[in-house]
This record gives sequence, structure tokens and C-alpha cells, in this order.
Amino acid sequence: MFILGLTGSLGMGKSTTARFFAEEGIPVHDADAVVHRLYEGEAAPLIEAAFPGTTRDGKVDRARLAERVLVDPAAIEKLESIVHPMVAAARDRFLAEAERQGAEIVVLDVPLLYETGGDARCDAVVVVSAPAQTQRERILARPGMTEAKLAAMLAKQLPDAEKRARADFIVDTGHGLEAARRQVREILARVRMMASRKGARGGK
Repeated sequence: MFILGLTGSLGMGKSTTARFFAEEGIPVHDADAVVHRLYEGEAAPLIEAAFPGTTRDGKVDRARLAERVLVDPAAIEKLESIVHPMVAAARDRFLAEAERQGAEIVVLDVPLLYETGGDARCDAVVVVSAPAQTQRERILARPGMTEAKLAAMLAKQLPDAEKRARADFIVDTGHGLEAARRQVREILARVRMMASRKGARGGK
């Protein structure tokens, strides 16, 4: 089974690109969606214990939690020590199920793929990118976003230029949806050839 990593900095259009892969019939593991589920379930009491007052009605209040951890590296590390093992377990279950069902290619959609070393388990990586001004406009248009929040979030991520340099494939979302969709299809055509070669070598 060929594991294709998908990543990209904030506001680059990664979620839309992930949807394009799913529309082509590729199983996609969305790490962000897993975190959302954990915040509404099993991770909530652990996060409340570590950061009192950050949950409401048994669910993590993401705004309150962000206020507590966003500008505190030690707090971020503490939060990640709670959440990352749960996310990893969900990812492993996804991969096992996809392999059981005979998937040839799967996508791991992970915002901090390079930052967490997740690229090491991928056969290739797609980086979603866009011009810096486009990225900035997209992010600042989000409800509740401020310049300070934007700076703090971007500080956690590798620069876009470094991600592009490390990527096997790049999807540029700065030219509209149809152009991005075409790029996804072109990447899949190439990945299918790579997957068949991997299969011929007996790779897993």
C-alpha cells in the first residue's frame, strides 16, 4: 500500500485538496478531524485536568484552550503529549483498515507532517501551497483571526518555501479550484505508477 502524505501551511487550501483526493476514490485520513473528535470525547477530561477551565459541557472549548497554549511552548508540548498518541492510534487503525480492504493508495492529511516527523512513514509527500498574499488574505478572513494569532500559528510551522523544497509533489491552489483538481489527478497518475513499482518489488 502506497502512503501519500498531504500537508501545507495554514490557509493554503489543504482541506480542499484532501477533498479532491477523496473524490478520486482515495481513502483519506484527516488528522484535524480526529483531533476534533478527541476534543469532544476521550481527550476532553485529560485536557481539562491539564488545563483547568478549558472545557465546557464535557467538550474542549477550542478558543479557551488556544488562549492558554498558543503563546506558551511548554503548554503546547504538554497538550501534544496528551493528543498525539491518540491521533497516532487513530492513524494506525485507519492504515490497518485500508490495507485490509485492499487500498492501493491512501492519503495521510496532516497539517504538521514535517514538523512532527510524520513524513518518515510516507512513500511520498504532497505539499499544498499558494502565494503568500493569498494565504494571508484567506487566514485573516476567518472569524476571530487576528495578526497576533496568525503570527503565533505560523511560528509553529515550517516556512512554505522549505516545505516546497522537501515535497515530492506540489499542488498550487492560487489558480482556482479546477486547476488544483487537475494537479491532484496528475499527481495520482504518477503515484499509481510509483505504487505499482512498489508492489512489484513486494513493498508494503
